[in-house]
Amino acid sequence: MPQLRLALNQIDSTVGDLAGNVEAIVRWTRHSAEQGAHLVAFPEMALTGYPVEDLALRSSFVDASRAALRTLAARLNDEGYGELPVVVGYLDRTEEAKPKYGQPAGAPRDAAAVLHRGEAVLTYSKHHLPNYGVFDEFRYFVPGETLPVVRVHGVDVALAICEDLWQDGGRVPATRTAGAGLLLSINASPYERNKDDQRLELVRKRAQEAGCTTAYLAMIGGQDDIVFDGDSLVVDRHGEVIARAPQFSEGCVVLDLELPAAAPEPPSGIVDDGLRVEHVTLSGEPLAAYRPELTGGYAERLDDDEEVYSALVVGLRAYAAKNGFSSVLIGLSGGIDSALTAAIACDALGAQNVYGVAMPSRYSSDHSISDAEDLARRTGLNFRTVPIAPMFDAYMDSLGLTGLAEENLQSRLRGTMLMALSNQEGHIVLAPGNKSELAVGYSTLYGDSVGAYGPIKDVYKSVIFRLAEWRNRAALDRGQTPPIPENSISKPPSAELRPGQVDTDSLPDYPVLDAILEMYVDGDQGADAIVAAGYDRELVVKTLRMVDTAEYKRRQYPPGTKISAKGFGKDRRLPITNHWREKSV
Repeated sequence: MPQLRLALNQIDSTVGDLAGNVEAIVRWTRHSAEQGAHLVAFPEMALTGYPVEDLALRSSFVDASRAALRTLAARLNDEGYGELPVVVGYLDRTEEAKPKYGQPAGAPRDAAAVLHRGEAVLTYSKHHLPNYGVFDEFRYFVPGETLPVVRVHGVDVALAICEDLWQDGGRVPATRTAGAGLLLSINASPYERNKDDQRLELVRKRAQEAGCTTAYLAMIGGQDDIVFDGDSLVVDRHGEVIARAPQFSEGCVVLDLELPAAAPEPPSGIVDDGLRVEHVTLSGEPLAAYRPELTGGYAERLDDDEEVYSALVVGLRAYAAKNGFSSVLIGLSGGIDSALTAAIACDALGAQNVYGVAMPSRYSSDHSISDAEDLARRTGLNFRTVPIAPMFDAYMDSLGLTGLAEENLQSRLRGTMLMALSNQEGHIVLAPGNKSELAVGYSTLYGDSVGAYGPIKDVYKSVIFRLAEWRNRAALDRGQTPPIPENSISKPPSAELRPGQVDTDSLPDYPVLDAILEMYVDGDQGADAIVAAGYDRELVVKTLRMVDTAEYKRRQYPPGTKISAKGFGKDRRLPITNHWREKSV
């Protein structure tokens, strides 16, 4: 059987940084060539970054992407890699499309190209366009209508892009009909909890349907609130894993494959789902037999808590770096949320680039200050204390506030102080709110909601505790000091905005609250279904009403790392002005 050495480069691209992305692709192609690769691949839209959103509708950006592709092809050829086929994702347009109502302006394409001898010898675009969750691809792209197949060293390689594997039909069965020996799919599939298991089963299933070895190349890194986790896969035609790349780590997987020889006559015509085969032969003859040396390896899977924590670290690191910031500022209350946020920040940016501020008021307990100080000692972050009592007293003398207005004033004074320090010193502020609080509206606008990024925005409170405990155990396993004080984990959660306040004064225990929220927010289940699952009717109706009336607050919260299938933001879109309320009969 013909042999082929495949190089899968799971790299991190930056949206809009075409020149920087070109340099990264050239660098990783050089690395692949040094490993003796015969075919090199890069992720979906690696040249432009992903997702580009409304940039796809700007003809200037589409033109720049096309020009960058030509530049990349010429660079690879000039540097001696012209004979090495390189598959790379980019943004293109459909030249022949006529403008029509309901079609995105300019008919953009989520495209990929095979670069060879200084030019794009084959281009194609995504056939299945996702339109769920964070995806709006019917808004941005027109679908591809071909089955691209490239012959490399006597092997026919069918090509696909991301959703082409996630949806039934299309290029997967067409690959079988065309008799390809390898199906190569390039992807920019965002991370979600437990998605690695879904992905594995998906690729196994599609390999069996395609009847050939299937390579699934994934992106790594972060873009705004999205994280890409890598975890590239290669499975044989029976669905057995041949190689698996690390999670949350940039790198190159190189492996030797033995694949079926291409038919004497190239496939042609119309195949499944009306796709037209577009075939290009680059090298028709198989390579001289060689001893396979590279297996690609199998990276061990992270356990669930480490996986989520890693996603939060990668998301924050990418957001800060790609937006030109090297340091962050956090208000430290001594509580679990700000402690976990600080630990994530230290792991993402280094403790020397993390600045913590304790801002005690008349209602702050002694342990809130001592726990914040303990966190600073454990992590090595920069720490200072600035009491807000004088400012609070001045406001109270002027306004005479009471009740909720008095409580929220404390939070808003802290927010004002953090933003002032951010402006003065150049750090970005991190908002420490969690998904449970955001769901029920337990955040103060212009107070604890201020900031440029919310690292734990999509993490329920009960998971916050679990991640903190995991991070401390991981430190002990490495012979390091656990970063999060035990008292921050064990004490009852409290905003400390009035004497003796604890969260359970007005909320159920977090495991109960989070279970209800997960059914309502993540699962879109109504009140009756939640009550039928065993939860108190009055509690369910009250909780759902709190969620519904807090929509305006969530709209004003900063972006934050998405780890669930339905995070607050693009995943979940509800009207602010909304009189519908869930009621249980």
